[in-house]
Amino acid sequence: MDREWNDSQPIYRQLRDRVVAMILDGVLKEGDPLPSVRNVAAEYRVNPLTVLKGYQQLVDEGLVETKRGRGMFINDGARSLLLQGERQKFLAEEWPRMYATIQRLGLNAEDLLNGATRRSKSKAKE
Repeated sequence: MDREWNDSQPIYRQLRDRVVAMILDGVLKEGDPLPSVRNVAAEYRVNPLTVLKGYQQLVDEGLVETKRGRGMFINDGARSLLLQGERQKFLAEEWPRMYATIQRLGLNAEDLLNGATRRSKSKAKE
């Protein structure tokens, strides 16, 4: 996880978002334990209550479960639940802006695919 925090949203929310990204990226898998509240608080120099609040959001969303005396673990189906939510969020919030830009610039599907292909090839060379 990134050690830098931004001022645009509370740290507990940023922490929650980072765990979500780790689940979506496959870094944390279903059944995996979350790092302990104490360890995260010490490593990132934040209050343990801040970490706990971020983790509690994950519990409230059904992504994580607490096993008394053992810690918190990623629930089965958490990744697919997140993917469904993130896809809906993308289509509702980001896609309309992207689509408007594509229309404004007069791009077609071939232009977009060629641009993506060139970009991935140039990254592969780095």
